[in-house]
Amino acid sequence: MAATAGGCPFTGAVARGPIEPIPVREGFDFTDPDLIADRIPLEELATLRQTAPIFWNPQTREESSFDDGGFWMVSRHEDVKAISSAREGWSSEENTAVVKFDGATVGPDERAIQREMILNMDAPRHTKVRGIIGRGSFTPRAIGRIADALDARARQIVAEAVARGTGDLVLDVSSELPLQAIADLVGFPQEDRKRIFDWSNQMVSYDDPEFDVEPAVAAAEILGYGMELGEARKADPGNDIASKLVTADIDGELLTSEEFAYFCLILAVAGNETTRNAISHGMQAFFENPDQWELFKAERPQTTADEIVRWASPIVIFQRTATTDHELHGTTIRAGQRVGMSYSSANFDEMVFDEPHRFDITRDPNPHVGFGGGGAHYCIGANLARMEINLMFNAIADLAPDIAPLGEPRRLRSAWINGIKGLPVRYA
Repeated sequence: MAATAGGCPFTGAVARGPIEPIPVREGFDFTDPDLIADRIPLEELATLRQTAPIFWNPQTREESSFDDGGFWMVSRHEDVKAISSAREGWSSEENTAVVKFDGATVGPDERAIQREMILNMDAPRHTKVRGIIGRGSFTPRAIGRIADALDARARQIVAEAVARGTGDLVLDVSSELPLQAIADLVGFPQEDRKRIFDWSNQMVSYDDPEFDVEPAVAAAEILGYGMELGEARKADPGNDIASKLVTADIDGELLTSEEFAYFCLILAVAGNETTRNAISHGMQAFFENPDQWELFKAERPQTTADEIVRWASPIVIFQRTATTDHELHGTTIRAGQRVGMSYSSANFDEMVFDEPHRFDITRDPNPHVGFGGGGAHYCIGANLARMEINLMFNAIADLAPDIAPLGEPRRLRSAWINGIKGLPVRYA
């Protein structure tokens, strides 16, 4: 992979200059998990933005569980934003937002079950469920109530890591705060966070041979856990978000126990995996760009979290399905065809970002799509994620300012997650 200005995102290469676009061979699959396990194909994506902003990405039934031959991929920031923000003409529910499943175990029936997750709902059901969750869980007031507790937790997490001397940043640090935040916010017992961590790993790691997993079993475990918690809170409400979500508010709106269970499932992935990977990629970016680490330690710019999310793009790609015909850059997208929105590409679009391959924690404005491209499915927990990222790096800067890598990051083999499985470090 060509070196990039300010550090090579996701590979650890030393920066030398801007990337050079390279040709995209016929049949190139941007969702090949072997590819993502090695690198994010930024050079090929740069070529698409310039020459083929809508590109046919082939997939087989065995590779993806979809039997439509593939999908159209959009790579430009403006197109990702437009499709994400459209009020009609596109569906998350028809084929879900995930662009590739394990074709051996997932078919139409299994995908249909996933429509119960808010990520894969369309209006009006999505509007109703998101409204209840948003009011109950992710308001500025709700998040503000746990800010001090999360700050204390972040500092305890880092202090314990420093006491060990060396370790794996992903396990010791990156994964801990998102899990503890979910428990504090929703009302899970803190002692259950290891179970949630394991279940979420099993759900999304089906393409990685290091994980001997059964995603459907893990999903069933989370759903069962969520159903039990929802029923318990209905019978004996407490002063927590879970109780508020499953007991009627003044408008009489609430989540059923089943809806709450699927809320728990999406939290396990969206509230855990993505923030964990953003923190891990952010630390690696600081290792590759020590001037930015010195700047952060000295000034703590509030723009840091958004630049880390842009740089990391924890979700590589999500999809929509066309419900009507569309014309885009001279190409007809037929109703029923899938369209993949490449967040990795959009976040490095030269038409939007000045020197996009430079990691710059003072970047402002920063209209990245790391939390989605806007519209109804914009990440409901974006403000919580920003808080967690800022708190964690503040704690590291204060308690482990001389943190250093002891090896290269180990990447997750996945079609749609830019994941880091391990990052060996010296904390002090």
